[in-house]
Amino acid sequence: FRFSTSRQTLTWVPDSFFSSLLSGRISTLKDETGAIFIDRDSSLFASILNFLRTKELHPRSVNVHMLMHEAEFYGITPLVRKLQLCDELDRSSCGNVLFNGYLPPPGTLGTLGTLGYSGLQRRGRHLEVSTRTVTAAGGGATDSVCVGPSVDSGMVRIICGHHNWIAVAYAQFVVCYRVKESSGWQQVFTSPRLDWPIDRVALNAKVMGGLLGDNDKMVAVASVTEIILWSICSDGNGTEIGVFSLNVPAEALFFVGNQLIATSHTGKVGVWNAVTKHWQNQDVVPISSYDTAGSFLILGCNNGSIYYIDVQKFPLRMKDNDLLVTELYRDPTEDAITALSVYLTPKTSDSGNWIEIAYGTSSGSVRVIVQHPETVGSGPQLFQTFSVHRSPVTKIMLSEKHLISVCADNNHVRTWTVTRFRGMISTQPGSTPLTSFKILSLDPVDGHGGCGAGTEIGPYGERDDQQVFIQRVVPDTDKLYVRLSSNGKRVCEVRSVDGSSITAFMVHECEGSSRIGSRPRRYLFSGHANGSVQMWDLTTAMDIAGKVDIKGQPRTSFNPPIIPGVNVTPFNVYRITDVCIESPPVTLDIKTVNAASYLINYIDF
Repeated sequence: FRFSTSRQTLTWVPDSFFSSLLSGRISTLKDETGAIFIDRDSSLFASILNFLRTKELHPRSVNVHMLMHEAEFYGITPLVRKLQLCDELDRSSCGNVLFNGYLPPPGTLGTLGTLGYSGLQRRGRHLEVSTRTVTAAGGGATDSVCVGPSVDSGMVRIICGHHNWIAVAYAQFVVCYRVKESSGWQQVFTSPRLDWPIDRVALNAKVMGGLLGDNDKMVAVASVTEIILWSICSDGNGTEIGVFSLNVPAEALFFVGNQLIATSHTGKVGVWNAVTKHWQNQDVVPISSYDTAGSFLILGCNNGSIYYIDVQKFPLRMKDNDLLVTELYRDPTEDAITALSVYLTPKTSDSGNWIEIAYGTSSGSVRVIVQHPETVGSGPQLFQTFSVHRSPVTKIMLSEKHLISVCADNNHVRTWTVTRFRGMISTQPGSTPLTSFKILSLDPVDGHGGCGAGTEIGPYGERDDQQVFIQRVVPDTDKLYVRLSSNGKRVCEVRSVDGSSITAFMVHECEGSSRIGSRPRRYLFSGHANGSVQMWDLTTAMDIAGKVDIKGQPRTSFNPPIIPGVNVTPFNVYRITDVCIESPPVTLDIKTVNAASYLINYIDF
């Protein structure tokens, strides 16, 4: 392709790349014909040149974001402004029909009432805890101290939810919000600042028999090797329960009932018991996966064994005060158990009967083991094995209708349909392959794309309902794609209403109102680099998608998006990730014709 134009056309925009280039202010590299080499994408150069010629723009025929990037490089300010206008016309600060709410970055807590907290002072590796209560202005405070984070609160690292509460973790503090039908989302609690970054967060919004009564809530964070646990009353009062040490960095933090659990792959399990108010560390085999079932903590370990601990009845071995860790099953090939999912059938009791476990191994195998009433006494029995992955299985989910596995090969997903008889998994006709797809997601390389614990792809959702994956293609993006976990179909696309990059996300189902016929609603929460949290109504998205096509049929080729306006094709994915076949650079020939200088842009393969 060759493009010719005059020097006047190229230089009518002052202080642009071209005016500097042709005036000699920018050093150039020329070939033997006098052509100037520019290491930019030549496929977009035609649109740049057409605008310089006509001063007109036809945005429907170009990728606005990519052209804007090129226009900014070339310094063509009028074109940049037009492209920004096109971008704004396509975006609303109030979002689309799925946008449900916006929580601004947290500021000071002067309007939140009384807040109890503990100040943490670290001296080397030792922590000293001093507890005090601060009351907002006008409330008779005896100690006027600023308690919340400053307005410049940093990016959101992790979001977690429980019932009608969410906890939002920033670099050095955590904020809790509560939603009510009448008043919406309100900030309730903010922790003190910590000296070390928060790596994990856990929330329990329904604590029975807590320190302040049955209305207690609990939030915990893991920072390096320490776990800090707070009790929060519904009016915002907070009390530090304690600071505990796992002695190694905690890689998982969660609640089982009222018990707080922390685990590390090195083989450490820490349990805080709500009844005894006691923290206990236990050494076990190195841990590579976990799941929970009732009051049981199920551990998948590197030695190929699955163990369980009843965290509500510890310690059982009074002679040595250790947790009672029981081996439940051993993999036939003794491969490491790298992913674990426990499904409790409708008839399952807390005694452990009628239990189904799907697990993945380091060799890529997917196995299903079952323990129904007729197998009690002999342990779980191997039900089915799938050898479809060649990389370690990283995630697995056994639900009412589907078995879903994800391996380390760029989040390669395989799904099967599950046949059940009277609630229990059945061999007639058994599990049948459904589909195969990938949830492409590039990891951040500079730490600015968020925390790994806050950008888990899923699957999210109740096991008796349609589950979804959340796809963030590149770290520095304001877009997320919601895809069905059963077949990979795209349900919707969400885009930040303020243009800020998304650094964390989570899907959570909030309880409905007390009105008859009200049902829980599913929301996508996205945390952003500017500290805000945005909410998206996935229940509506699923309903809209269901009216088009959500039948879960096998997918043999790339499907177009379900929601109109969501145009994500394999080509666009490549463009987004900058791994498409690179366009050749621009080469410029400067020639004199009739005393005029001409610019020639051609492609040389």
